[in-house]
Amino acid sequence: MNFPVRIMQDGLAARVARVAEIAAKHADAVDAEGRFPREAVDAMKAERLLGIQVPHHLGGESASITEIAELCSMLGQACAASAMVFAMHHIKLSSLVEHGSDSEWHCHFMRNIAGEQLLIASATTEGGIGGNLRNSICAVEVDGDICRLEKDATVISYGSHADAILITSRAHPQAASSDQVLTAFLKDQYTLEKTHVWNTLGMRGTCSDGFLFKGQAPAHQILPKPFAEIAAQSMLASSHLLWSGVWYGIAVDAVARAQSFVRAAARKAPDAQPPGALRLAEVSNLLQMVKSNVVAGLKAYEHAKADPDRLSSMGFAVAMNNVKIASSETILEIVNHAMLICGIMGYKNGTPFSLGRHLRDAHSAQLMISNDRILGNTSSMLLVHKQDTSLLG
Repeated sequence: MNFPVRIMQDGLAARVARVAEIAAKHADAVDAEGRFPREAVDAMKAERLLGIQVPHHLGGESASITEIAELCSMLGQACAASAMVFAMHHIKLSSLVEHGSDSEWHCHFMRNIAGEQLLIASATTEGGIGGNLRNSICAVEVDGDICRLEKDATVISYGSHADAILITSRAHPQAASSDQVLTAFLKDQYTLEKTHVWNTLGMRGTCSDGFLFKGQAPAHQILPKPFAEIAAQSMLASSHLLWSGVWYGIAVDAVARAQSFVRAAARKAPDAQPPGALRLAEVSNLLQMVKSNVVAGLKAYEHAKADPDRLSSMGFAVAMNNVKIASSETILEIVNHAMLICGIMGYKNGTPFSLGRHLRDAHSAQLMISNDRILGNTSSMLLVHKQDTSLLG
């Protein structure tokens, strides 16, 4: 599929292709059983993919978000749940890479992620505020050199399988709900009491159960920059772009199955246009639109990274929000088109053209984070920000 923004490091695509082959073998079982994609994640660790974003001087490969988005799309074509785990891990890692370089502990943590292939989870959702990323009820309490945190985390994707969790909270018990920090807790520094079971329509293998989180760790594991800065300058963009890479991968595989179906029909009746041929052309156009949307977003992010003020600007936030909205809405249209092309063979499970898993996984795209919430945030920003209307801007 290739997002043509930066040439990928030699061998990186081949390593991910080997993981994708393993992920594809187990994708249906992961979905049907609602289980963690252990085989795929073990393969990621074996191929040393969990630390590729870590800078070279800390033992990683300095992979860019553009490269990681490409890898997300490759994995998304094989198993959306495996791809989403990979994407969410790297979304959290981007916060460390972009905002933890001035902290000795967080640099050491990044070395360990690269060296030991640690899997990082995220806990930003909370009972009482839902998925409102920029507000917290819980507060971290610092007592001397120790910090303590208890959080009703209604969703922690693959929390039971993670080696560490990056978790948001208010900066202190008297802080406003939007005055937040991000803290890294290692597996032996917290306990998780399951409160909700992840039994969902799609993305079942992410195992995004709810937990009561209780942690205690050295206070220097709190990232030194406010979460507002982290969210605006790295987490917003990396979330929308890497998620979009996963969704694009789902769409690519759905279209590939539809194309195979039309080709098979054409071989049976070489003198007639096969059913679904026009729809295939139409869905190819939609797929190109998603790709162009994500590529434009990746270029904008890579360009803006050199300017912290631009990363924090309303215009950049609106642009990233628009990437997410467009990608998440179009993917459903693409999979629906593919289903119409393949007909009953796409509707049935267990055929080479089955699209039920793709359709169910695609429905998650508009819900994480809710498109309505994002559109609400965008509308508020547009009240005070003038939209860039230039073709090349």
